[in-house]
Amino acid sequence: MAFRKGFLWGGATAANQCEGGFSEGGRGLANVDVSPVGSDRMAVISGKKKMFDFDDEHFYPSKDAIDMYHRYKEDIRLFAEMGFTVYRMSIAWSRIFPHGDEKEPNEAGLQFYEDVFRECRKYGIEPLVTITHFDCPMHLVREYGAWRNRRLISFYENLCNAIFRRYKGLVKYWLTFNEINVILEAPFMGAGLCFEEGENEKQIKYQAAHHELVASALATKIAHEVDPENKVGCMLAAGNTYPHTCQPNDVWAAMCADRRSYFFIDVQSHGEYPPYALKQLEAEGIMPVMEDGDLELLKKYTVDFVSFSYYNSRCASADPKVNETIEGNIFASLKNPYLKASEWGWPIDPMGLRITLNALYDRYRKPLFVVENGLGAVDELVEGENGEMTVIDDYRIEYMRDHIKAMRDAVTEDGVDLLGYTMWGPIDLVSAGTGEMKKRYGFIYVDRDNDGNGTLARYRKKSFWWYKKVIESNGEIL
Repeated sequence: MAFRKGFLWGGATAANQCEGGFSEGGRGLANVDVSPVGSDRMAVISGKKKMFDFDDEHFYPSKDAIDMYHRYKEDIRLFAEMGFTVYRMSIAWSRIFPHGDEKEPNEAGLQFYEDVFRECRKYGIEPLVTITHFDCPMHLVREYGAWRNRRLISFYENLCNAIFRRYKGLVKYWLTFNEINVILEAPFMGAGLCFEEGENEKQIKYQAAHHELVASALATKIAHEVDPENKVGCMLAAGNTYPHTCQPNDVWAAMCADRRSYFFIDVQSHGEYPPYALKQLEAEGIMPVMEDGDLELLKKYTVDFVSFSYYNSRCASADPKVNETIEGNIFASLKNPYLKASEWGWPIDPMGLRITLNALYDRYRKPLFVVENGLGAVDELVEGENGEMTVIDDYRIEYMRDHIKAMRDAVTEDGVDLLGYTMWGPIDLVSAGTGEMKKRYGFIYVDRDNDGNGTLARYRKKSFWWYKKVIESNGEIL
């Protein structure tokens, strides 16, 4: 058997990309709500353009998303039909603490997620819960400057106390921060950070990162105290970087690019700032301010497992002229001439997943969990053989098949310890990078377009039935 008995198969979503119900049940406004679709999105999510509320000139897709807030029972039933044994989802911070700094949580928000978790349990689906999937209450952005302010550690600690105690016995697997390294690439989306002219943006990012790392260690501490059965993981936007050529400076550039992201997991997994990071932060004069006890906390409360997203590998060069051709979405990269690309220009590299799995396992020697992997594509809804509407997404099946094979090779041939696989996202949802709906990942089609039009009806794609067989066979039938 390639994958262990009890291997966790499922899919992954984020509250801000699927839930909607942005003002229902006492929920407060969050940074992820006010990120519009369109030409201003990148400026907003990178903290360059301040947008702290809605305006009439933009469309904000996360306000309603795919309305899972009202349709979660239908959607979880579809996940169960595919055979999910795990469903990775996230909690909207502002649904539990609408402003973020309240002493007592919002009962309606706590009850909503309890109902969702119980619905999962009804079908034997294990919830894997991301505590913060980019969400930061806008009150914390306005009043405190978001994660640049150390006070957010205590607010996050309050959130953790509330959810770990409320959901004891319902949730066992937790992730502290989604793609924690995104704070460097899209700081408003990742951590609610905006910048004033003349500020040292890099210093602010690393100070905010330190606060998140301390908060992550605190979350691990609280989770284990509340329930020793809890397993807490970190989460990295991963994908190994290849040198553009075998010229040694290119190899060094690739290594430095990977370290930029590994830094976060080095701290969360090994419990200390790595020497290369300390040297760099000191040399640039941007060493984060730390308080007594921070380093001891990081050392004592490391994560139980390492989770990551993998969509593509990257490519780096030390040559400034070559770097003028850099392309990319949130993570910029040189084009790799040996790889085909998706409709959004993301290189398709299944072998890169095997390489990434090995690199992470070699580095951390902790169980790994692939919690995002998928293909964003333009899907066409057509009438199927039985008269039902569907999508003939053979391109998605091919992508998934090749990546699961690579994952299987990492386990069977390389000895990687892998807990599970939650593809992104099992149902069409709002793209984090572009805000589009037409960039579809799901096994389930949702009738909604980039402008918010559509019935929100759900339709099973061809890949739905394919993934069902994959799960039934524990990855043997691909």
